[in-house]
Amino acid sequence: MKKITIAVIAIVIILAAAIGLARQQAHHKQASADTISPNTLTIGLEGTFAPFSYRQDGKLTGFEVDLSTAIAKKLDLKPKYVQTKWDSLIAGLGSKRYDVIFNDVGVTPERQQAYRFSTPYLYAKTVLIKRKNNTQLNSLADLKGKKMAQSTTSNFGVLAKKSGAEIVAVPGMTEAMNMVTTQRADGALNDLGAYATWQKANPDADTTAIDLSKESPAAPAAPLLAKNNKKLQQRIDQAIADLKQDGTLQKLSLTYFNADLTKK
Repeated sequence: MKKITIAVIAIVIILAAAIGLARQQAHHKQASADTISPNTLTIGLEGTFAPFSYRQDGKLTGFEVDLSTAIAKKLDLKPKYVQTKWDSLIAGLGSKRYDVIFNDVGVTPERQQAYRFSTPYLYAKTVLIKRKNNTQLNSLADLKGKKMAQSTTSNFGVLAKKSGAEIVAVPGMTEAMNMVTTQRADGALNDLGAYATWQKANPDADTTAIDLSKESPAAPAAPLLAKNNKKLQQRIDQAIADLKQDGTLQKLSLTYFNADLTKK
């Protein structure tokens, strides 16, 4: 009788393990169904836009790197990063270079027509960056006729152009600040967190920033996906909701921005 009982228990354990393995395999299959590579979430970003994504001691880090890594874990996928300059970043979705973009991409009606956004995770502030001795730039109205160093397809570039500025095209934040500090541009519009990080790394730079969030509230930033990838978008939505619920999203914002920018 004892031998029969042990045998029954062994069979139950084997069946339970088999069912668990089958469920795990089914979960992995579902997790990979909407991505370009099996078991992988391929993420597009600049990698040169601190504190969102940048390299420190050769390692890719930043707010959106940590966030997308946490989301990939929730989806039971391995994160893979593809670095691309901003002006060609969004186009990479169409050529299937990555599944999703995490790069402080603002939600706009124009982008919503061609792409799909997941849940917003950041509400940043727009600032006007200039040299300290420049007393002529203080508001959006002052941009008319001024040279502004901007990524041409970014929200900030569009805003500067709409305000009548002459756009000096640059690939990213570092190049924009170089144009401003060397007096090849009058100023630049950008994100407050990005400027604060740059300023911390360049304490002797003769620059300042004016908060324009009342004049022009920044569009919320959200993951950007291909228009036809609704299932992955819904799963990322749920992952972001979970990260909000457990406090991870707020913690990451406080770590990288020293403020909670996850709420309107």
